[in-house]
Amino acid sequence: MTDEQKRILQQQLWAIADLLRGRMNADEFRDYMLGFIFYKYLSEKMEIYANSILAEDNIIFRDLKETNQSDNEYIEAVQAEAIEALGYFLNPNELFYMIAHKGKTEFILDDLIKILNNIENRTLGTDSQDDFDKLFADLDLNASKLGKTPEDRNKIIVEILGKLNNIDFRLQDSESDVLGDAYEYLIGQFASGAGKKAGEFYTPQEVSKILAKLVTTGKTRIKSVYDPTCGSGSLLLRVQKETIVEDFYGQELNRTTYNLARMNMILHDVHYTKFDIKQEDTLERPQHLDKKFEAIVANPPFSAMWSASPIFMTDERFGRFGKLAPASKADFAFVQHMIYHLADNGQMAVVLPHGVLFRGAAEGHIRKALIETDNVLDAVIGLPANIFYGTSIPTCILVFKKCREDDSNILFIDASNDFEKAKNQNNLRYNDIKKIIDTYRNRTVTHKYSSLVSIQQIADNDYNLNIPRYVDTFEAEENIDMDKIVSEIKSLKQDYVGVDAKIQDFCNQLGIKAPI
Repeated sequence: MTDEQKRILQQQLWAIADLLRGRMNADEFRDYMLGFIFYKYLSEKMEIYANSILAEDNIIFRDLKETNQSDNEYIEAVQAEAIEALGYFLNPNELFYMIAHKGKTEFILDDLIKILNNIENRTLGTDSQDDFDKLFADLDLNASKLGKTPEDRNKIIVEILGKLNNIDFRLQDSESDVLGDAYEYLIGQFASGAGKKAGEFYTPQEVSKILAKLVTTGKTRIKSVYDPTCGSGSLLLRVQKETIVEDFYGQELNRTTYNLARMNMILHDVHYTKFDIKQEDTLERPQHLDKKFEAIVANPPFSAMWSASPIFMTDERFGRFGKLAPASKADFAFVQHMIYHLADNGQMAVVLPHGVLFRGAAEGHIRKALIETDNVLDAVIGLPANIFYGTSIPTCILVFKKCREDDSNILFIDASNDFEKAKNQNNLRYNDIKKIIDTYRNRTVTHKYSSLVSIQQIADNDYNLNIPRYVDTFEAEENIDMDKIVSEIKSLKQDYVGVDAKIQDFCNQLGIKAPI
């Protein structure tokens, strides 16, 4: 697919979203739009799979009728195989194409509600049950915001399905990820309009690229990747663009965002047996404590609240550090959680607010342990301000490795001045990202940009990691020629004398008082 074709597709999808935009806010119409796209994906994937099974009998899946006994036998056979292979099943009359076509002449609202419920119900008792459980819970088709009456709601839904039905997502092209790219585009667009809430479910693609490239350095294949605050799952999927990933793991507190993450995985053709996304509070109720991961990426909520209950001093993730992160700032609690899950051959990159670099008390104690005792901090990377949705604060990336090639120093990179200024937020350009990654991978020292700092020097600074301590970006001011300035002032004064004389002369001729 060419860039122009992608642009046209994005315009088509955003135009469909406009049908809902005036009825509800961004995070609400996001759920409807992405939910309908997901239903279309499941339907087309189902039809392609079913037709491949029925091909030797020259049967087209959508032509089968449940009311016909012989057809029903084929449908049941397809269902048994589809549940195993795809994790779900749709009857021929439940396909997106069929219901969109039916909507041209008939009321379909009740049918559509039943279809979405059937997708979930047919997975009960199967291996894919957890992956489809309440997946369409946020797609409330009876909500008054869609329309005051059932007829009004039916009308808008029919219009949306009809327009989506005319878009070819090219699922039969195994080399293309048109639908996955379109889904990511929409999530990004919704994030840009969701303000502060956007940070809950979306990491800007430029930052995702950096994190993914950092944790895949030197890797051609990764056994597992984990995101403890996975949002919509985009960051996990970004790692797959850098290397082969066998399994994906994540945890997300927000139910709506958790649903987005599961949809996103399936839409990107990640088999239901290859991802394990859980909904729960990661710090308070972790769901993957028995696992270690080769790659970990995260953009946790900045300085979030957590209980910091004394009981966590007996928790393996936190207890050995001797202190807990403060209740008002969970940043280091997330770091401790992630370090616990990091495999011996693993790499980890996490975005955090700058405060983690220098705040004292318990955070200073934890920071010292990570550097002095564990010696797992590999790099500190300062990012520009105002690159995240909903906040303008400057941020940093901390990179951790359990088996560091050179454990006598830590790489500091100050990338805070390399960005493109945009209207609402700053953007990292291709060369900005490349410079960060090349510097990290080669551990390059560049004047006013990067520095290799010994552990001893950091210890001498009481484990303060504030980047300006180690990367000197000071720009000396130009020498000022005072004699030249004095001469210019004298010349200006002479000019003023001449001007004043002219003004006085004009005023005398006019017979008025001069303003000087």
